[in-house]
Amino acid sequence: MLITADQVVPEHLTEATWRLYNNAFDELRAAAVQRHVMVRDEFDVVLADARVTKYLGLDPDQPDEVLALATFTNDLDAVPLISPDYFARRWPVLYAERRIWYIGFFAIDPQIRGDGVFETVIERMWQRVLASRGIAALDICRRNNDIGLPKAIHQTLDQLTTGVRSAPLDEQVYWLFEPPESS
Repeated sequence: MLITADQVVPEHLTEATWRLYNNAFDELRAAAVQRHVMVRDEFDVVLADARVTKYLGLDPDQPDEVLALATFTNDLDAVPLISPDYFARRWPVLYAERRIWYIGFFAIDPQIRGDGVFETVIERMWQRVLASRGIAALDICRRNNDIGLPKAIHQTLDQLTTGVRSAPLDEQVYWLFEPPESS
């Protein structure tokens, strides 16, 4: 697989990246309370935002076929729904020096999951974190937590940098309040 790192996704790949994104995250539409899947307008803004690096996994035999797409940035203002103020307060020096990296999403065609593209892209991102002497963060919904995504990322990073540490930063829990059946 050919993996590229682009600031802007080439226009001829926008439809292919949108199809991949929807195919990869379709199951999250009904698995998580908070919306984890962008609508098309939001997606297009991310694709066009040069502050966000896009890692594309392309089929070398079919270069217009996108098999993986991940977003990565150290400009936290480019990431909707996170609070840059949280990071600035907790790690003021790292924040000021743009050494806090954020993975917006990582979509992989379900047919190639387990083929090593996840580890390859994570390694490339991690090399940028290490080169900046920074840290990396992402959000993981409970469903992905329960299937072991944090552990998989930790194991991949620990193979690259023995002794890497990981910890949850925050958690949001959705509650339901329901009257009794007799009401």
